[in-house]
Amino acid sequence: MGKHDSVAMLAFGVEPGQRAPYQLRQARYYDLGRDCASWAEQQFTKTGQKLDVLDVGTFDGVMRRYAEIHPGAEHLRYHGVDIFPHGEEFVYKHDSWQLHNINLEQGLPGLDSERYDVVVCEQVLEHLHHPDIALADMYRVLRPSGRLVLGVPIFPPPLDLIRKHVVPIADQWLPLKKSRGHVQGWSRGSFLRLVRRACPGIGIERTRGFRIVSGGLLRGLEHQRWWWRFNRRLGRAAPALCIEMQLLATKPASSASRDSQTRRAA
Repeated sequence: MGKHDSVAMLAFGVEPGQRAPYQLRQARYYDLGRDCASWAEQQFTKTGQKLDVLDVGTFDGVMRRYAEIHPGAEHLRYHGVDIFPHGEEFVYKHDSWQLHNINLEQGLPGLDSERYDVVVCEQVLEHLHHPDIALADMYRVLRPSGRLVLGVPIFPPPLDLIRKHVVPIADQWLPLKKSRGHVQGWSRGSFLRLVRRACPGIGIERTRGFRIVSGGLLRGLEHQRWWWRFNRRLGRAAPALCIEMQLLATKPASSASRDSQTRRAA
């Protein structure tokens, strides 16, 4: 055990209970929080209105911890969706959220269409048996010109196919003491195809990753700012090689996406 491992720290100065100040496993939240705060500042400057962000899979409200350290976060309104297994009180600053207890396998029933300026869903879709249903409803509740941010673990081909088709069969022969939480396996390409099918007309801006390898013998490097920044640049240059990926996309400003969805349904 390294000299830092026995002491819980604040990741990026905001998240308690972590092993290192630049823990790569949590680096995705830093950029997510920065982007949400920046978009809120832009909207408030232009319209005088706050930005409504829907965090799908809220867990403990970690996204908000990272948003609050960036300029513009004061113009954010927080909405959350989860089944809240630990109760809503588990969510960071839960009193100032609008929280919805929803099982995402059924989509987002009860939420108004075109209600939110930004919808984020980080490390949730891989747990769902029907991620297409969840994606379609996230797209439905997003306002025209709104932004969608999706984070999922990925594998380089053909490892994604092995994870998706071979591992479940192996688990039946060699049962684990604890069942796997992940029921999906994607590469960068297969996830992009899923998003395009579920969200007709969506404009995919870019993808980015934050780590290719982390932990283990390299864990000590996560106490160094340069290591985080290096991995950040590497993840933007080669997101398909990363362990996790964030996809940033925009809903069209016109009704073209809805018309396309109507034609597909017909």
